[in-house]
Amino acid sequence: MPLSWPALAGLSVALAIPVAMPMESRARPASVPGPLAVLPAAPTTQIHLDLRQRRISVLRDGQRFGPWPVAIGDPKTPTPAGVFQVENMRKNPQYQSTKSGKVHPVTGPKAPLGHRWIGFLQQGQNQFGIHGTPWPHWVKIRAAVSNGCVRMLNAHVQKLYDLVEVGTPVVITR
Repeated sequence: MPLSWPALAGLSVALAIPVAMPMESRARPASVPGPLAVLPAAPTTQIHLDLRQRRISVLRDGQRFGPWPVAIGDPKTPTPAGVFQVENMRKNPQYQSTKSGKVHPVTGPKAPLGHRWIGFLQQGQNQFGIHGTPWPHWVKIRAAVSNGCVRMLNAHVQKLYDLVEVGTPVVITR
């Protein structure tokens, strides 16, 4: 465990710094042939949600996946616009009513949240996320019917879920 500077203040510390290293120590390990390889950059991934067109896509290393249709928040409980990030991800999430607090006992594709949850914003007790739905009709007509979450067809949210991870930026535009 590293110590903080205040914890080290009263200690006497002796450091051994080598002035010259033997030639063998400075030699390149035999397992590294030639110059060191450059590691590829981590994938650049973003979720893009267009509220006006009611579609979502993933941009990953310049390649677009989607777009897929979505249902969004109704005018009284709109889906928030802005730049967020994936905060949590769940397989077979359990739904808790925002009105009654009652926990829905069913999980999976026929549950209110479908079989995948990608949370991107927590405001008090309310959490906004991208999730599946057992009501594909609302997604197919791109309705504004949710309490602010983004509903996708279960097959589509599965694809999106597999492309992102916690920390992925979520860009939502009006």
